[in-house]
Amino acid sequence: MFSRLKEDIKCVFDRDPAARNTFEVITTYPGVHAVLIHRLAHRLWNIKLYWLARVISNISRLLTGIEIHPGARIGRRFFIDHGMGVVIGETAIIGDDCTLYHGVTLGGTSWEKGKRHPTLGNNVVVGAGAKVLGPINIGSGARVGSNAVVVKPVPENTTVIGVPGRMINPATDEHAHRKEIASKMGFDAYGATKDEADPVAHAINCMLDHIHVIDQRMQTMCEMLKRVSEEHADLEIPEMESCEIASTAEELLRIQSVEINKGDPPETPAASS
Repeated sequence: MFSRLKEDIKCVFDRDPAARNTFEVITTYPGVHAVLIHRLAHRLWNIKLYWLARVISNISRLLTGIEIHPGARIGRRFFIDHGMGVVIGETAIIGDDCTLYHGVTLGGTSWEKGKRHPTLGNNVVVGAGAKVLGPINIGSGARVGSNAVVVKPVPENTTVIGVPGRMINPATDEHAHRKEIASKMGFDAYGATKDEADPVAHAINCMLDHIHVIDQRMQTMCEMLKRVSEEHADLEIPEMESCEIASTAEELLRIQSVEINKGDPPETPAASS
């Protein structure tokens, strides 16, 4: 128990630059209080003292503003920064070294019994106001940006931002330099950094690149056609007449005007009964 307490206090210093000393962390950090009380409530829940566990959980919510169901399973070195409005459901599973910010919801999308809350791997960061919903897996090392809404599984080492959550490509061996930059930046608070890539901008850039390739191919095709026409001078490409799509009403008016010009009275369609 004391080793867990030391780990919980130490991880605060690693992830919150505002922490100054151990006494301050123990007495003024509601995230630490909520985790400590949850560990007690979770033990009572495991020995089937459900009512007592729920009472302790509700007392913790009144004191800290953080609601953790006693049935939730939480790993080591779990840190809730600020914490107000955090909700963690009954069947949620949280790995080691995870961080949650205020307003985070690990909720469900169904009223059916069974696994209905998300599972977080190790070293996951969920930014302020983010909602992770349903029995989905968030891979180890993943980052959920502030106010994102995630309802689909997230691979390891992937960042998710936006509503609905849009994934940024996971790191590969080709992007080793990004790992070096990440190590220099250190812990990425709120699940995102100021240098984070925008998936929408990335998609637009890919479209622009594709259009550029099409333009180059069209230019090449035009040059080839020009060479073919020079080699075969008798080859003539017929010109196409301009065409347009006209409505039936316009066509009927044109026919009537032609008949009037000829002196014949226009034929009127029979009245429908």
